[in-house]
Formats: sequence, C-alpha cells, structure tokens
Amino acid sequence: MLPRNVLYYGTTDILPEPLAVRAGPLSMVYLNGDLRYVHLGGREIIRRIYVGVRDHHWGTIPAVLSNLDMAIEEDAFRISYDAENKQAGIDFAWRGTLTGDRDGTITFSMAGVASSTFWRNRLGLCILHPIEECRGAPCRIEHVDGTDEAAAFPVSIAPQFLVGGRPTPHHPFVEMRALSWSVSDELWAEVRMEGDIFELEDQRNWTDASYKTYSTPLRLPYPVEVAQGTEISQSVTVSLNGRAPDMDDVSQSSAIHVSLDATHPVPIPPIGLMVGSHAQPLSAVEIERLQALYLSHLRVELRLSDEAYPAALQRAVVEAQSIGVLLEVVVILSDEAEAELRALRQIVETQRPPVRWWLILDASGVTTSPHLMSLARQYLSDYDSTAQFGGGTSGSFTDLNHDRPEVRSFDYVAFSANPQVHASDNLSLAETCPSATWLVESARQFVGHTPLAVSPITLKPRPQPPAIVPESVHHIPSHVDPRQMSLLGAGWTLGSLKYFAEAGQIESLTYFETTGWLGVMAAEVGARLPEPFGALPEDVFPIYLFLALVGEMADGDVIPSRSGDPLRVETLALRKGNLTRILLANLSHESQSVTVDYPTGQIRVRSLDETNVEAAMQAPERFLQDERQNWLVVTDPPVVLLRPYGLACLDIVP
Repeated sequence: MLPRNVLYYGTTDILPEPLAVRAGPLSMVYLNGDLRYVHLGGREIIRRIYVGVRDHHWGTIPAVLSNLDMAIEEDAFRISYDAENKQAGIDFAWRGTLTGDRDGTITFSMAGVASSTFWRNRLGLCILHPIEECRGAPCRIEHVDGTDEAAAFPVSIAPQFLVGGRPTPHHPFVEMRALSWSVSDELWAEVRMEGDIFELEDQRNWTDASYKTYSTPLRLPYPVEVAQGTEISQSVTVSLNGRAPDMDDVSQSSAIHVSLDATHPVPIPPIGLMVGSHAQPLSAVEIERLQALYLSHLRVELRLSDEAYPAALQRAVVEAQSIGVLLEVVVILSDEAEAELRALRQIVETQRPPVRWWLILDASGVTTSPHLMSLARQYLSDYDSTAQFGGGTSGSFTDLNHDRPEVRSFDYVAFSANPQVHASDNLSLAETCPSATWLVESARQFVGHTPLAVSPITLKPRPQPPAIVPESVHHIPSHVDPRQMSLLGAGWTLGSLKYFAEAGQIESLTYFETTGWLGVMAAEVGARLPEPFGALPEDVFPIYLFLALVGEMADGDVIPSRSGDPLRVETLALRKGNLTRILLANLSHESQSVTVDYPTGQIRVRSLDETNVEAAMQAPERFLQDERQNWLVVTDPPVVLLRPYGLACLDIVP
C-alpha cells in the first residue's frame, strides 16, 4: 500500500504547515520562510514575498530553515529564522526577519553572507503580484533617480524581448525603488525596496499567475561571481495608503460554491498524447487502455537532421493505427530544410502515416517563418489534403510572444506549456491553472482568429532536444515530476484543460506521453520506476482516470464553470447529449466541501481519492465501468466532500 503523501503528491515528503497571521487589516499566510496570499478582506494584495537564489543556469537553490522564532499576536506578528541555500558549490547563509504591524505595514528583510565563492544569476527578494487584482490597475513608479512615473500593470501578456541575446524587463517598470498601485478608488498599496535596484516582468509568459518584481536589473552582466565573505542585505516594506473599504474576510472553512454558465458552451477540443520517449512498444493492455481515452491524436517529433527519425515515425504510425487515432507530426527543420523535406516526402510515401496535423518548426529555436511553411506545403500538402499545417514554437508562450510569427499561411499556431519554470511547490503549481486564459487572450492580440494548439503540455520543462532517458531504479531525471502519478497531477491537469478549453478556438491540446514516467500510465514493458515514483508496471495514473472521464464526453461541449476559490478547488463542466458531467479537483492538503449549481434532474457522484485510488490505478476498467461502485444517486443538490487532493465526478441527467 502506497503512503498517503505519495498518493497525494508523489513523494513521502511531509509538507510544512501554513500559518495564518495578520497585520492589522491584512491577512496572509506564513509558509516555510515566505509570506503568501496577503489579503485585504477578499481582495488579494500580494501573492508572495520570498528570497530567490538562482545559480548561473537559472536553477533555483532551495533554502533549509533553522532557529525559527515566532511571536504571533491577534493582529501583528514577528517571525525570524536562519536560512541556508547550499547546493553544487553554492553556500549562502542568511537571516530572515518578517514583521506585521497593526497599521497594515509588512516588512520582509534578509541579511546574509556568502560562505563560499560561487556564481549566481540572481540573489535577493522577489515580490509576486496577483494577476486578477492587478491586471490593468493604475500604478506609480518611483525610480532610483528620484523621478516618478505613472503606468498600469499590463493587460495582455507583456513580451520579454531579447536585446543582444539577453531578456529585458517590462518598461517602464525598471530602475525601481518603490511601486504603488490602486486597490480601490480611495486606497493604494505600496511596496518599497531597499538594498538593490528592482524591476518587473510579466511571469504569465511562462504560465505563472503573477507579475514579478525582482532585485538586480537584467541590464547588468550575469552570471556574477559572489566572493566568499560577501554580505548581501535587502528589505521590502508593504504599506497601505488611503481609506480601506469595508471588506469581509474570506472564510477558509466555508463550503466552496461552483456555478455554471450554460449559455456559452464551447466545443471540447481534440485531446492527444505524445508517443513515449522511452522507445518501448505498447503492449496489448496499454493499447486497449489508450483506446478507452477516446484520444484524437498522438504527437511524434521528427528532427529531420537526425538520421534516426524514420524509425520514430514508423513506431508512431504503428501506435496510432493500433489505437485508432491520427498523428500530429512535428517536423523540425534545419538550414537544409528543402533537402530534408524532400527526403521526408519519400519516407511518408512508404510509411503512409495517418496525419491530421503537420506542425512545422525551426530547429534554430525561432518561430516558424513563412518561407519554412511554404516549403512544407510544397512537399507535403498533396499527401493528404485534409491535413492542417501549423507553425509557432516548441518553446513556451514567451518565445511566441517576443518572436511573433507571420501567421497568414498558418492553419493554426502552436506553443508548449508547463507550470514549473519559476517555482515547483504544490501551491505554485495550483496557482498556474488560470494562466491558460491569459495565454490564449494575449495570443489573440497577434494571431487574430487563427486557432491555437498547445503542444505539448507537461508538468516540467522538457529538455531541448527531448532526451531519451531509460527508466531506472536509481534516480528520476530532472525533467520528470513524481506528481505525474499523483492525485495532484490529475487535479492540475483538470485545471489546465479547463482554462484552455473554455478560452475557445483551440485546435488541439496535447498532454504528456502515453506510457512511462512522463505518461498517463506506467509502461508494462521495460519500466522500472524507482521507489519515490510510487507506481508499478501496468498501473495507470490518476491523470489517466481523469482523461478517461473527459474522453467519454468527446465531441461534446465545455460548459464554462467557476469555483468560488480556484486555489482550493477547480472545476470542469462538460455536456454531451442529455448528460452533464461536472469534474471537481481539490488542489489543497485539506478536505473541502463543495456545493454545485446543476440542472434539474438526478446526480450520481463518484469520488477518486486516497480511499480508492490505488484500486482504481490497478483496475481502471472496474472504476470506469461499474456504476454501482463509489456512486450515490440523489435528487437534491448534495454537498460534495473532497478529501485532500481528491477528485469527484458528478453526472447529471434530466
């Protein structure tokens, strides 16, 4: 029997407990050295304040805390601790002091010294600003030279342009000493920074749900050597200026209400998976289980400069035909594009792949040019006149945003997504789900009504080019997340799919791989998943069970839905014929009560949580097909109890 935490989030780690604290009218959470979710009543003011230590590869060095000292009052607090960021030659020790006063002032200060000589790209305090509350809000910037400037937080995702190969901040949020913004007609919030020069970037470019104010300008050279003995001190002060409106605190114990808007349905987009990167063939059982997902397609990536790509295509053809789906063929072209396409056409004539989409990409990393698209159509368009031709990037939205392609010759535009460019903890993972809405809305500003494909969507950034790493009992590669097999992994997938689908005009969504530790089930052949991964050969993952419930509704519609607290519970509503299916996911470590608006009729409720998930992973057919198991038939609206990280499926019939 797997440990409960492994079922929850993939590891046996015991997570630190959040502590609710107050600074006068402001409520917030202290968690493992950070301040998170600073609220004035029900309005979020600051998402997070923390210390970031980034190595010369932009890797985040975790902190280990000790000597925690807390003095907590009803409306004030003082918290201090020692911290050490120590990894791969980096050794930086610092003292953190966090205070909250009764007048609503919050101060976060850090003072440290380098215990070794190391190279860093960034080291210091960061402030995350929530998107929903700050998007488009009027701002005032106090620059380090003493000048003031009026601005507004960006509405569409602000591109982070490259100058001389280096990223730039979002102007005019540069050379900042202080930043203030409008909370209401009569109230402004301010963050004042000391110890360095600060600037701001739009983190939605990388699927984060925040703007980030960070220390050390990008205009300065990096990486920078930090000599042993170097002292670094910084502080951030948050204050309120003006008259605060009356706002009731949001109760974390009340039931979360989910509402539906059946007046604006959108089609469920085609959903597919990637061919497994472990190079193991699919077994008969795996084929049968993949058929039960009602997939649209499989994605196969062909780097045409690689002599091995014909074998990869042949394997994808066999798997697609066995499952009964079409292919998304990703064609990556080098400077020898025409010769490569000529050779590909000959291979295509021999292998006869069932292609639905050709995704044409540039191996150099820039977005697809009209020239490459024209060449691809020249050699491939008459193979199957129904196939669509897309372009864009295999990178994240930021690559598409700063290198915007000319899309007139594109049938669709593609980019990839993952939630862990900047942070990897469970809370940060859950926060990213709504970012899909802003990605699609912002892309519309420069692609118009051209459909969008998000391919692939993964839990962690993929290595470029993607690595084929044999699964090993000894370690999990850095691009693999143990939450792939967890309930939280399924919950995050629900939230991601919800916001992409509800945005509309989505050509397709491609999630994960078929099998293996990047897949929706453990590979039956050749898989030896290590102990931390917590799954056995032939097990499916909770992600599989969620996608099966969605797949049963294929060709139906997404009904826009809203959770009263999406950081705790997310919801996806689907309709096909006379059946409405509402899927709920608890993204938190505590049980949650949920009430749901629903059409008149009967509701059957099925849960997937710590009480039954292992059995469902081992025998998914029984879980999916036996309507008597884990179902409750009622005629009145139930209050659905979601256990920690649990999922629920509500089926509603007239």
